[in-house]
Amino acid sequence: MKLSKPHAPYVANKISIDLLNTSFIKMIEGVEPVAKIAQNILEEDMQKELVLEERVYEIMDENEDKMDFMQVDQRNMFWLIKKKLANEYGVILSKEDRYNNVAHLILDGLIQNDLIEFNVSDNRVKNIIFNSIEMYLDRFEDIEDIVLDKIRNYKRKLIPGSDEYSIVFEKLYQEELRKIGMM
Repeated sequence: MKLSKPHAPYVANKISIDLLNTSFIKMIEGVEPVAKIAQNILEEDMQKELVLEERVYEIMDENEDKMDFMQVDQRNMFWLIKKKLANEYGVILSKEDRYNNVAHLILDGLIQNDLIEFNVSDNRVKNIIFNSIEMYLDRFEDIEDIVLDKIRNYKRKLIPGSDEYSIVFEKLYQEELRKIGMM
């Protein structure tokens, strides 16, 4: 699964909670500044990918006639162009490598801002951050399914895409995250 901007605060909260719950990390100013740094770094990483994807779409639009003539699979062409331009835009496409890099950036940001102290190797702390991201990604779809089931069982039917649906979804989603200790 690819992280999107609405997930950034949840992942950041998961990271800050997991760091707080370790015995070898001390948070200097609490969880909120830690979550904020993590969220900013996650959003910056996502933004780089969005810029890359916009450029890929531009290239595809510019070459639409050629691709139609050659009967090129649009999805494969998108991936090939994205893969070719990824380094130029600073985007790591391998999910494991990408989230490992993001974990390093978050750790560096926390250290530079004097938000955490620890008496173990940097790599051990980085692994906690990485595992938080991975755990969120693993659990996201399960949580979403639970929330969608609850919405389907509402007495009053909600219309997907409506403001009311979004509010109820967000409330139930946060409730489920709290139940499993991710918020």
